[in-house]
Amino acid sequence: MNIVAMIPARYSASRFPGKLMKDLGGKPVILQTYEATKNTNLFNDVYVVTGSNTIFDLISNAQGKVIRSKKEHNCGSDRIAEAVEFMDVDLIVNVQGDEPFIDENSLKKLIDVFSKDTDRKIDLASLMVPMTKVEEIENPNNVKVITDIHDFAIYFSRNVIPHQRDKTEKVLYYKHKGIYAFRKEALIEFYHTQMTPIEKAEKIECIRYLEMGKKIKMIETATESIGIDTPEDLEEAKKMI
Repeated sequence: MNIVAMIPARYSASRFPGKLMKDLGGKPVILQTYEATKNTNLFNDVYVVTGSNTIFDLISNAQGKVIRSKKEHNCGSDRIAEAVEFMDVDLIVNVQGDEPFIDENSLKKLIDVFSKDTDRKIDLASLMVPMTKVEEIENPNNVKVITDIHDFAIYFSRNVIPHQRDKTEKVLYYKHKGIYAFRKEALIEFYHTQMTPIEKAEKIECIRYLEMGKKIKMIETATESIGIDTPEDLEEAKKMI
């Protein structure tokens, strides 16, 4: 199976413009992420995909593999799909460009799901993390996911799901982590499908896959991702590096 990692990278970011080019341990954040992804040795190839000349030149000058987007894209899946549409690949893993502290074990779990899926019932796989704090569960910035008994996603929402009507019953809540592994055909079909009604309402791109009838296998992980969304996050990352 030919497995590639794709790192979609936008220069602009509403909360922290230019964050991927900020210095982290002597290298820009996006270069740290690229090198950490390569160092997992889980992939046949690793690419950064960007519409930014600044990021393109950085990765290219560092002898890395980088693809320039030809179009403007609203989401990372579309940016990746454009890049891989005519590549001979089987599985594509989306790695977030602002998460340089790669969780290698979780990435390996995603890949292993497809190795065991001999009947090809899984279209894509993603990660979920248990939540216990009320403020986390009620935060609309945290996308929640519910699954069936086989851990296939039923629905994603910014609202609290499931609703706990009887407070005496124990309920488990899971946060969706936006790291995906796609079969190529599922990703390309997504790319050529218009945004769907519930996806528009929730502003959650993976809902489009559900509305298309795709099967999303959710993998539980205890490891919380460390992303750089604010200047404060960058300062914390500098301490960790």
